[in-house]
Amino acid sequence: MATTSTPQHIRRPDGRRVALHDLTPDAPAGAPVVLFLHAAPGSGAFDPDPAETAARGIRLVAPDRPGYGGSDPVSGGAFATVETAAEDAAAVLESILAPGSTAAVAGWSAGGRVALALAARRPDLVGRVAVIGTPAPDEEVPWIPEENRAGVEALRGAPAEVAHEALTAAFGPVLAALTGDARFGLVGIDEVDGPVLAEPGVSDRLRAMLDEALVQGGAGMVADIAGYTLQPYGFDPADVAAQVLLGYGSADAIGQAHGVWWQRQLPDARLEMVQGAGHLLVVPFWKRALAHLVPA
Repeated sequence: MATTSTPQHIRRPDGRRVALHDLTPDAPAGAPVVLFLHAAPGSGAFDPDPAETAARGIRLVAPDRPGYGGSDPVSGGAFATVETAAEDAAAVLESILAPGSTAAVAGWSAGGRVALALAARRPDLVGRVAVIGTPAPDEEVPWIPEENRAGVEALRGAPAEVAHEALTAAFGPVLAALTGDARFGLVGIDEVDGPVLAEPGVSDRLRAMLDEALVQGGAGMVADIAGYTLQPYGFDPADVAAQVLLGYGSADAIGQAHGVWWQRQLPDARLEMVQGAGHLLVVPFWKRALAHLVPA
């Protein structure tokens, strides 16, 4: 079964609503909070492994970034940056944490950048961090497809409205042409992930995540791409004081070189490679990630 949730909303100072999914509504009072930050495209309507989440006895919450699911896009000609997403995530934690307490934070793929930015900027809110399959900056470890690189570079320095319009024109036809499980490729999932996709419930949960992610069309995806390729991340990895677990798949295009780069930049990071795993590593790695985030 797919994880379903009716998101709540918090209001940001600029008037935007940020949708927050409580993926464990039956969690006991006082349960440790884990904030999960989704891939691109993605949404907070995704628990990597509900059975492992339940077994750990945590409260798992997950916001939608701007333009995804129930979260409003950033308006006023602004970019939805990694920094913006981290500020939204901090506001989410402030709305649910008891005074003086912290949450563990996990980020899958693009969400890992936000997790690290949040930890660097708000150490008062963040305990441990897990980063799963997150790309290094392209200028450090190239990962943007060559067929897209020239288009991205042509937009560097352009106003947000221009960048968003160009990216919508480029990705709109792609999104329109993809239906059903062909959309999994948008998240970097390919044939190497077949055994994980075949596990009970995994495909259903991914479909639900993407249904929610694309409810506003490509707005979230376009905003994400513009925000993390055309704008600075807004944090220095050296400022992340939290203990960070880095999980990467040996068969993932976003593989060992990316994990090694982050490990070298972060003050306290452990890199673990999972042999044969692709970008859907977040599912089989979730038990290990939770053991790090909320140690027994």
